[in-house]
Amino acid sequence: MKKLLLLSALVCLVPLSAVLKADTVVEEIIARVNNQIITRSEYVRSKDQLKQELQQQEPGQADKLFAEKQKDVLRDLVDQQLLLDKGKDLGITADTELVKRLDEMRKQMNLESMEDLEKAATTQGVSYEDFKQNLRNQIITQQVIGKEVGSHMSITKEEEQKFYDEHKEELQQPEQIKLSEILISTQKAATPASEKSANQAPISDDPQQLAAAEAKAQNLLAQIRKGASFEDIAKKNSDGPSAAQGGDLGYFKRGTLAKELEDKTFAMKPGDISDVIPTKQGLVILKVTEHQAAGVPTLKEIEPRIQDAIYMQKLQPALRAYLTKLREEAYIDIKPGYADAGASAKQTKPVETTAKEANAKKLKKKKKFGII
Repeated sequence: MKKLLLLSALVCLVPLSAVLKADTVVEEIIARVNNQIITRSEYVRSKDQLKQELQQQEPGQADKLFAEKQKDVLRDLVDQQLLLDKGKDLGITADTELVKRLDEMRKQMNLESMEDLEKAATTQGVSYEDFKQNLRNQIITQQVIGKEVGSHMSITKEEEQKFYDEHKEELQQPEQIKLSEILISTQKAATPASEKSANQAPISDDPQQLAAAEAKAQNLLAQIRKGASFEDIAKKNSDGPSAAQGGDLGYFKRGTLAKELEDKTFAMKPGDISDVIPTKQGLVILKVTEHQAAGVPTLKEIEPRIQDAIYMQKLQPALRAYLTKLREEAYIDIKPGYADAGASAKQTKPVETTAKEANAKKLKKKKKFGII
């Protein structure tokens, strides 16, 4: 340890010009937030990401929207750092949730292990450690917002009714069902040749394999009819890509399913389970989890959706007020030429003291954060 400290001290004594090579890039700091910094490269990367997202979401309006939104890029970076600092104060590490999210991704990608997930990220040119850190930061900020802002908001029945009455036209919906499936594959194992020649492997012509698949599907159906959880059976036994979600396939309007499947499923009630149905992919067991009639649903039927919509309406101004409060309690210094669009008029900028004051700190702030 002493050697490391001595080495650090020696490096500090060496003239900067002797340490830096001609092609060394010195990172430009554009903002300091408590004990952390925001660099110009982070700022530029965030602007580039914003532009790419807008081009994907609104290709025709991307340039116009980017011109309006780019002023908030630095604000959002400051927001994130303030929330991460608050998460640290609250003791939020996100360790458990991070492992859970990564495992969900692994299952969705049909990968055997976390090592396979890391390899998949690396092959796509993504730093796995950076990816995990970004995901961790996202989880921490979400948990801080939920704890510090969301938990203090309430929604009244009057607000729900008012929103429902004002948005009835937007709430019009076609007849649709929500399905879950258990798929028992009857396809041959894919080979490099078959992968190139077709999007899916051909159906097996092995009678024993087909009989085994049929027996397995009938056995699973019998377990469900005796009371076993459809979702648990799907997670453990389904060969479909929706297995990790308990077989959830989402919503289907009339005309989007094959005629045979549509006739069967649209005649079913919520909670009904189909017989084993042969398809091109294999043998499926379907469950109708919701069956929505055409028209405007009742308030009771869509109350959770309305609550979510009202919550989001209330969250933005409440979150902005909370972030303004955090700014007023924090040490924040923005480099001239850059602007924090979320700055509060009550913020106190750190003041440099003269070197003559023997006991003075370099930076003064009304709170104890001014230690950079």
